[in-house]
Amino acid sequence: MEEKNVKLAINGGIGFGAKLTPKQLMLIASYMDENDELELTTFQQLYIDIPEEKMDEIVAEFERVGLSVYPVGNFVKSLRTCNFCKGAEEEGMPVAIELNKRIAGKPVPFTLRPAYTGCPVACGEPLVNDIGVIKMKEHYDLYVGGKAKGKDAMTGVIFAEKLEEQKLYEIVEKLINIYAENGKKREPFTKFVHRFGLDNLKEHAM
Repeated sequence: MEEKNVKLAINGGIGFGAKLTPKQLMLIASYMDENDELELTTFQQLYIDIPEEKMDEIVAEFERVGLSVYPVGNFVKSLRTCNFCKGAEEEGMPVAIELNKRIAGKPVPFTLRPAYTGCPVACGEPLVNDIGVIKMKEHYDLYVGGKAKGKDAMTGVIFAEKLEEQKLYEIVEKLINIYAENGKKREPFTKFVHRFGLDNLKEHAM
């Protein structure tokens, strides 16, 4: 009987850039054959195929060496971030980590891409992703509806400004829940925002 594989998305978690340690690389390589290829996505993730029957065991191994593991498909992607070049506390790395923990891997009608950046330079590209967060001094601005690809590419629109940490988590989680409950099958978040209506979305999420 042919062994069935499952695809997982992995990365080194949220920190100072998209980095991996030698121990992490060696473990990843141990689950690959000589001719296998490792796909690097634009969302700071690596896609790897592993045997489905050993998935729990392999995920536990990945996590032991500090890798984060996410499902592949119609889920909320792990948070795309900047490199936190001015330091963890100043650019809000703890907030990014907590936000990622709350939303990454949640099932949605179509793959949803959130992004975070620790200052107005916006290296994490929050304005061209479905949900974008920019840290502005001690508060957070939230954008929705950005789209990076296609002829209809567009920047997101401001959804809420000067948010405290807890309010940011609350609104982002509500946005994702509203999309999960009201979005059509395979309806991108950007299209959902336009169909559902920005004002209607604010009424339900704020």
